[in-house]
Amino acid sequence: MLLQEEQNQLVIGSDRVDGTTVFGIDKDKIGKVDKLLIDKRRGNVTDVIISAGGFLGIGDEKHSIPWSKLDYDTELGGYRIDVTKEQLMDAPRFRGDDPDRAFDRTYQTTVYDFWTVAPYW
Repeated sequence: MLLQEEQNQLVIGSDRVDGTTVFGIDKDKIGKVDKLLIDKRRGNVTDVIISAGGFLGIGDEKHSIPWSKLDYDTELGGYRIDVTKEQLMDAPRFRGDDPDRAFDRTYQTTVYDFWTVAPYW
């Protein structure tokens, strides 16, 4: 049985995930968590939206990435993904001024195909 302190380390509030740095396989910073997408029926996090590029949110690109592709790295204090920043730029993306794109099923299909992850739906 886990102690209360250990149990608390197994979950995290979404407000603590937003803004967390995302690092590539080479440990270089590639962006930050913009938001999480949650399956309303099952309550599971399905995707993370990463904001990459731009300056102060202007001109940034958003990448929807299946949550299963990220791992938390305690040494870096952020999430790691198994690609470099250059490889991330080949992934499906959308502009920051088109936030509804992340919810589009056609876009999501492209995302899950690119990352070779079985869709949550």
